[in-house]
Amino acid sequence: MRILILHRIPYHKIDYHLGIDHDRHDVYYIGTEKSLATIPASLPCKQLLRPGIDRASDEVIAIVKSLDITFDRVLSLSEYELLDAARVREALGVSGPGVAKVEKVRDKLLMKRLVAQAGLRVPRAIALAEYEENPRIADWTGRTVLKPLDGASSEDVVVFDSPSALITALKDHRTGVYSLDHATRASATARFEIEEFVTGPILHFDGLVKDSRVAVVVGSRYVGTCLDYASGMPLGSVQIDDHPVARDWVQKVVSAVEIRDGSFHLEAIDHAGSLVFLEIANRVGGADVVDTFRMRTGIHLPSCELKLLIGEDVELHTTPDSGVRYGWFVLPGHHMPRGGCHLHGSQGFVSHPWMARWNQLAQGQPLPRHITYQATEAPAAGVVAGPSTQELEQLLEDLFASVRIESLPLDAAAWGERHAA
Repeated sequence: MRILILHRIPYHKIDYHLGIDHDRHDVYYIGTEKSLATIPASLPCKQLLRPGIDRASDEVIAIVKSLDITFDRVLSLSEYELLDAARVREALGVSGPGVAKVEKVRDKLLMKRLVAQAGLRVPRAIALAEYEENPRIADWTGRTVLKPLDGASSEDVVVFDSPSALITALKDHRTGVYSLDHATRASATARFEIEEFVTGPILHFDGLVKDSRVAVVVGSRYVGTCLDYASGMPLGSVQIDDHPVARDWVQKVVSAVEIRDGSFHLEAIDHAGSLVFLEIANRVGGADVVDTFRMRTGIHLPSCELKLLIGEDVELHTTPDSGVRYGWFVLPGHHMPRGGCHLHGSQGFVSHPWMARWNQLAQGQPLPRHITYQATEAPAAGVVAGPSTQELEQLLEDLFASVRIESLPLDAAAWGERHAA
């Protein structure tokens, strides 16, 4: 089988060789120079370089057509390139989910409508363009969320005190979203929705779908929120106990958005003991979700997903629940002034008996300039393992309150020379 992979996620986060036999199949990776650089030199595959200037699907289609190669599968495991892979499949006549199918797990307004039609509660939501034309169609008065229809990592997500406060910010060009506050606003408006702010802890459910059925799922509860992380606050997550009611709810969501095969990352709000749908993605969760999921179940999500996507059988043998719960955390640095990372107050946590893994930037290493959940890019990140959800949550709360990141002036080139030495 000839397989084309739109390669964006660093290779070590997926380990494609665990799910695809590269000796048996003819595997092509296409990506930017930065993305292709993460592929192991010893991996038997072909690499296609794209400029990374235009839309990914346009570049991929042009390159493939110029080579006159046909593919049996076109895959992407990146949230940002799922639709690109669908466009490539349609343009090249390759089997697999098309654009209309993939939009059900990318368009946040569409997915909420489908889940609501299945009888589940969702936040009330409206397309931003419709709301601007008629503000009276927003039938709530409290806090209101502005967000991109197809965004990730809470980028360009802003919370306002009310729908009317949002309207005022739009008129005054001060929403805090660059594309809405500047000359590109007209075209950008179509990319956004608004929704009511539903209170409660945020949960995420991660798992695998096989033949439209949820084969395995693990629930977790965030410590902090992705939105606060985008603003510079620490973020973590701790696994919770399995519950048949939650599993049934997850299956209803998966069925509503018509996921047939692959991984999913589903977020919900625990509002007064009832689950309210937030959003779902047909890909693995970020940060250290893959590792903590494997620690709990013995299953490596990306490799199982890849086998399903190329039509190979997947035997799912989960390990018995030992009672140990796992979690992850990440401390941001993208919001800080440009400079070198200096970490304070971490000593007692690095050696904590529940600290399964600790990663941190070297003292003086340049801080990231973009929102990232990657353990190798964030100032500090790690995995924890302990006897209960509540005890791990307390550990993370203590860690977040104690560890401090400082940005000091740095000559990045000089740091690179010292680090290399």
